[in-house]
Amino acid sequence: MFSLKVPPVFQNRSLISLLVARISTTIAFQMLTVAVGWQIYSITQMPIYLGLVGLVQFLPMFLLTLIVGYVADRYDRKLIICFSQIAESIGIFLLAYESYNGSITEEGILVTIFFISTANAFQGPSMQSLLPNVVSKEIFPEVAAVATSTAQFAIIVGPAIGGFLYALSPEFVYSIAGVLALATSVIILFVSIREGPQNSEPATINSIFGGIAYIRSKPAILGAISLDLFAVLFGGATALLPVYASNILKIGPLGLGLLRSAPAVGALVMSVFLAKRPLKRNEGFKMFIAIIFFGIFTLIFAASTSFLLSFSSLVLLGASDVVSVVVRLTLIQLETPDNMRGRVNAVNSMFIGTSNQLGEFESGLTASLFGVVPAVLIGGIGSIVIAVLWMKLFPELLHATKLGHSTD
Repeated sequence: MFSLKVPPVFQNRSLISLLVARISTTIAFQMLTVAVGWQIYSITQMPIYLGLVGLVQFLPMFLLTLIVGYVADRYDRKLIICFSQIAESIGIFLLAYESYNGSITEEGILVTIFFISTANAFQGPSMQSLLPNVVSKEIFPEVAAVATSTAQFAIIVGPAIGGFLYALSPEFVYSIAGVLALATSVIILFVSIREGPQNSEPATINSIFGGIAYIRSKPAILGAISLDLFAVLFGGATALLPVYASNILKIGPLGLGLLRSAPAVGALVMSVFLAKRPLKRNEGFKMFIAIIFFGIFTLIFAASTSFLLSFSSLVLLGASDVVSVVVRLTLIQLETPDNMRGRVNAVNSMFIGTSNQLGEFESGLTASLFGVVPAVLIGGIGSIVIAVLWMKLFPELLHATKLGHSTD
């Protein structure tokens, strides 16, 4: 009798529940991003407001990094995620209500996004820290690639759905995103972990700053996190996608959703490839080469006036970026003890938030000063320069090899 053989990695019910929770929250966030970007630009017609959206997303993680890391190591991570998702849904439903009754303003959007991002600051480190608690170290590199591919799938689907639903009505897309956030708060409770946080330290200066101290003691981890910070900080063009969609490519909100999805298309293809054929040597060097290609494809996107070329360059940009994501994720999770993982992941989340959200602010500000296309060109060049410079500053990262595998 014919039977379908399920890969061992997918026989872990807790892993499946965790992946579904990550997909649900990622789709909600991506839908929210598309809707907020298009709506605030429609209200103001000013690129600086797209940058301000990134700034108010960045500030909570920057201000609360040490606190949320300690909380993730001290308390039940599943409950932290659950309550955070409930708080996020409240903020998203508020945007739906204000859009429905016509009272929404640019200031209201920024304040609400700040509230949502504050809740997300607590959710992020706990969600990232759960993965090593549901799978063994031996298969973690494979699982990291699988987790990345599922996240990229959500990043593809989320913006496309968000653009389509926003074309119907902004309150509709916000309502669906709010429901998905609530669903995540329930799904995460079905995750069974092998062990919880072991940190019982009181909230002292040393314990709160423990994550920073640990990262400083590990040059390869410090290099990987800071490389992502500066490369994406300068190379992030996504904040300006509403301008490209509206003024340069003239493709509307549905086209914006497609552009938002494009990097994830490339990232999904690459992460599926890495799940089947994990990087087993010279990961550090390959990560640097990928960052250089990230900068090159950013330059191509900046100069493009064709939707097909713009979409293709964003696809290739995403494929390049995911190599760095998988290497960094594997390095951080396997080299960090569980009782430190929340604090280290909080610092990592802050750096990621800096590169993404603060990068959006930088892009919006630069676009206001120099124009949209020059701003993206400057970012692409900056990413390439950072990659070359970091090769010299962090030789431990450049020569990192066989992550998650036994060494010779």
